[in-house]
Amino acid sequence: MLTRRELGRQILHLAVGLGTVILFYYDILSPLAVFLMIIVGGLASFLCKRIRLPFFSAFLDRFERPEMRDTFPGRGMIFFFVGTLLVIRLFTKDIALAAIMVLAVGDSVSHILGERFGKIKNIFNGRSRKLLEGTLAGTLAGFAGAALFVPFPEAFLGAAAAMIAEVIEIDLNKNQLDDNLIVPLVAGTVMYLVKMYV
Repeated sequence: MLTRRELGRQILHLAVGLGTVILFYYDILSPLAVFLMIIVGGLASFLCKRIRLPFFSAFLDRFERPEMRDTFPGRGMIFFFVGTLLVIRLFTKDIALAAIMVLAVGDSVSHILGERFGKIKNIFNGRSRKLLEGTLAGTLAGFAGAALFVPFPEAFLGAAAAMIAEVIEIDLNKNQLDDNLIVPLVAGTVMYLVKMYV
């Protein structure tokens, strides 16, 4: 069920992602600035578990999932910028922008439409809470966003692979990797391979 809090989280995710793309496209946002945002976010997360910080705590009260509030507040936003920094450093600007668009648009749409309209269990992971309609909608939305920066085959295959990877839920030492990290890296890697070899 799509709660108001979760809808707000996904709209925020989309807005931050689009803002990041615009700032990076016009060379206003540098890799160093993204790295500093990660450091500040990490420190704020650590402190918010112990004390109330102006702005940060109120922000978390409004948008953070309850299960994360006491364990890793701000995790989604921190990993969003970790994933963003990695694709900025690993790939050319066009692929990095396209990968961030898949994360911003595809990931948000898959959650919103999957939870609102989804009924079919996901063929890529039957145990996942993420339903097939969400994966398909996220793929199409991510493809549309990525196609602004890379050719259609790269955009579609990158978006599709990223949405499938999100559903598969990749683990590392029994800890599930955050999809804000997985989605842009998978999208960027597939786009790079398609560009190089197809």
